Amino acid sequence: MGVILQSVQQRKVLAAAIGAGVVGLLIGLAIGWWFWPVQWTNAAPAQLRSDFRQAYVLLVAEDYVQTGDLDTARERLGLPFWEEEELSRELQRAEQAHHGEAALAIRRLSSNLEAVAAPPEAQPQTIAARLQPVAMVCGVGLLVMALVGGGLYLYSRLADERGLRGLTAARAPSIAGGESLPAGETAWEGQRPNAQFVTTYVLGDDRYDPSFSIELESGEFMGECGIGISETIGADSPARVTALEVWLFDKNDIRTVTKVLMSKYAFNDEALRTKLAPKGEPVLTVQGKDLILDTRMLRLRAHIAELDYAQQGDLPPDSVFDRLTVELAAWVRSEADGFEDRIPHSRPQRG
Repeated sequence: MGVILQSVQQRKVLAAAIGAGVVGLLIGLAIGWWFWPVQWTNAAPAQLRSDFRQAYVLLVAEDYVQTGDLDTARERLGLPFWEEEELSRELQRAEQAHHGEAALAIRRLSSNLEAVAAPPEAQPQTIAARLQPVAMVCGVGLLVMALVGGGLYLYSRLADERGLRGLTAARAPSIAGGESLPAGETAWEGQRPNAQFVTTYVLGDDRYDPSFSIELESGEFMGECGIGISETIGADSPARVTALEVWLFDKNDIRTVTKVLMSKYAFNDEALRTKLAPKGEPVLTVQGKDLILDTRMLRLRAHIAELDYAQQGDLPPDSVFDRLTVELAAWVRSEADGFEDRIPHSRPQRG
């Protein structure tokens, strides 16, 4: 069951990530092309259209013939924005497109520019200037993608956490015997459980202590249930668990009802049973067995779905749990359900 739930979670996260990428890309394109398009201002001569470039070059050449100021001509041509040899080719095209004095002015400017080497730092500025608009659009798209993806991921995680609380195990045992109920049928006295959970203890999990909230469909908190380590034997690490306790807390009741799931060895050991008696009613752990815990407003059924003992050579057989899976189903009763009449009045507090 855990593998199935994990697979469902992974597929949801993957689908959310792909969806976030597509939505982010579309939003980025929409912002870059329609809502926030690139607007060119103060464009360099190298970034003008071909006919405009030739006209501009002619104006600069004519001004240079009159003033002889080569530095001003270089500045007006915007040399840092031209690729290597691109300005020379542009001057040649402009010269061929004009005749007479105009062609002579362009040729003179071209000859004098070729005699002066371009500054070495011009090339990086050219690349940066050309990539700046593209980088801006890509940056906006990536930012939107990250925000959308993060939002979808958080929503997916929250939905998974709520969904896992409502998922049942592959089979839902009945109270009487442990037989599976067909999907869709009610599991307890004409009502479906308000909450269902599946939890598995595995040898080596020394901090095993899961707890689950019991809530109404409206979200109102009614109580909690859970299972934790109650007793270990031996001093080796990891802890060798021989008993676990299932507990039920009702916000409308002053007690926490507990039952102790004991291994076959612990249940038959009088000293261990006496030691664990104050924690709750001792129960022999048997696969397929159901335990019922009642409080004023809640009823909890704990079904032993899987039980495996570890083989420990230095300890008695059937004394240490290797794997134990428990299916929990909780019901919230109404005042007229009559659970209270069947609740013993001497339940001990949880350990």
